[in-house]
Amino acid sequence: FCGAGGLTHGLVLEGIPVVAGIDLDPMCRFPYEQNNHARFIANDVSEISNEFIRELLGEAEITILAGCAPCQSFSTYSNRYDINRNERWSLLNEFSRIVEGNMPKIVTMENVPAVRNHHVFTDFVGTLKNLGYHVWYDVIDSTHYGLPQTRKRMVLLASLFGPITFIAKTHNRAVSVAEVIGDLDPIAAGEKSSLDRMHVSASLSPLNKRRIKASKPGGTWRDWPKSLVAACHTEKTGKTYTGVYGRMEWNKPAPTMTTQCYGFGNGRFGHPEQDRAISLREAAIFQGFPKDYQFVDETSPVSMTAMGRLIGNAVPVPLGQAIAKSIMQHLEDIAPVQKEM
Repeated sequence: FCGAGGLTHGLVLEGIPVVAGIDLDPMCRFPYEQNNHARFIANDVSEISNEFIRELLGEAEITILAGCAPCQSFSTYSNRYDINRNERWSLLNEFSRIVEGNMPKIVTMENVPAVRNHHVFTDFVGTLKNLGYHVWYDVIDSTHYGLPQTRKRMVLLASLFGPITFIAKTHNRAVSVAEVIGDLDPIAAGEKSSLDRMHVSASLSPLNKRRIKASKPGGTWRDWPKSLVAACHTEKTGKTYTGVYGRMEWNKPAPTMTTQCYGFGNGRFGHPEQDRAISLREAAIFQGFPKDYQFVDETSPVSMTAMGRLIGNAVPVPLGQAIAKSIMQHLEDIAPVQKEM
């Protein structure tokens, strides 16, 4: 649920104190606690009791519960899943259980846009309304809030105080790739920076080295000589996958980061200029994490797979900040009403 701390970091940066985060992935512990000074609880949300949540919330007058159920089950690629057999679908129901058992004053959640099409989400919204929450939700374009990445997410806000909504966009133009990674030291494929262990890129096969050298920023594999084109791309079903094996463009935002964003062949994850895929640090920066955000302690190895999972699954920090600002604005708006009550 809390992951490596993207949403938490956004809340903290805007002055909302976070007591704890819960996630089943133990790899999240170090980055979550190291960067946010909040408690990490390694557990399955379905095993967390309402009594335990009440202990965490303590006697706070205004309580906030944030949930980010794993999005793979709700993505457009997952329509084949059987809701009765896929345990991840039930996590939103577990979130609903915790809301009902604790009645926090504010509830927020983030997920892929397609979640709105599933009845588990409709049921969740219905439960909130039946409990007396004022509910708002919509798809948010994260580039409107400073994220240097094209990423649209469904955000829900709910309040027991009264109507709540999302703040107006804070950026009139998208932040570009050049603005956020243009000053990083150059590295080659398979190498890491001497200044930052997270600034490391995956190695490339001889064939993929030739492919990336033949790739243009913003171009596709159609720009390559025929000898470099993969067999699957010559088939009818592969002709539309123009985003794979692509380079980013300096003057545009990065594409949506995934858990495999460190792989040149997994999307448009080629560096705009250097002959390599983006590094883990660059991927984290595209997710809005500060350049000094620590993902792994100095004694542990940097795993491309594990770090890619943490980064790709994270809630972008600027989106977390926008959620925090929306909550703070709401509390300011209802303050006069609270004084009169």
